Formats: sequence, structure tokens, C-alpha cells
Amino acid sequence: MTEAVLDASAILALLKGERGGSKVANVVGDAAVGVFNEAEVVSHFVHLGAPIEEIRAMLGALPYTVLPADEALGWEAGALRAVTSAAGLSLGDRFCLALAKRLGVPAYTADRAWKDVAADVGAKVVAIR
Repeated sequence: MTEAVLDASAILALLKGERGGSKVANVVGDAAVGVFNEAEVVSHFVHLGAPIEEIRAMLGALPYTVLPADEALGWEAGALRAVTSAAGLSLGDRFCLALAKRLGVPAYTADRAWKDVAADVGAKVVAIR
């Protein structure tokens, strides 16, 4: 059963041994990640020059479930711009929040600005740092 949705920043904290990564480690086995947020993680490591095969193996070893986006989730994420733009949230951030809201579970992120919009979004946010 899904207990959390992970933002790219949370996955990166786990993989890079950054502060807050231990909080992510505690939930990763029961977590979901939107395909869009996994793409952000892939993009990060590609930018650093990591071979795609190594990235695939690294992410494949994590026990989270990758969930697809659908049209309704796209509309929800797009509509969240109205309540998240002042906090500077990206489209990927809004997709993560929309997925957490849909599943009724907290979104884990390293971005503290999410806490400022959580009530307006209607999603619970866990800031890992």
C-alpha cells in the first residue's frame, strides 16, 4: 500500500546521502513516484555525465512504485499553478503534489516552500530537511 509520494529532491537526497535522506529511506519501500519526477532524477544524473545504464540500475534498485500520469492528473497539476506560483513551484513539483493529493498520502520533498502551499493545495507535505 502506498504511504508516500516522493519528489525528485527526496530521491536525490536518498541517493546522494544528503541530509534528510534517512527520512526517505524509511518510506521508500511503500512509496510511489510519478513518472515525471523519476524523469527529473534521470535528467539530473544524465547532466552529471552518468551512463544511462548505470542510472537505470541505480533507480531500479529502489523499491518504490513508478506511477504514470493521466489527463486528469495533468489538469490537476496545471490548475495548481494558481496556488503555487508565488512559492516558485515547478510543473514537476505540482505533478508530485497532485499525485499525493489523489492518493491521499504525504508528499516528501527537500523543498520547504511546499509547506507554505500545502493547505491551499489540499495535500500533506513532509519537508525532509
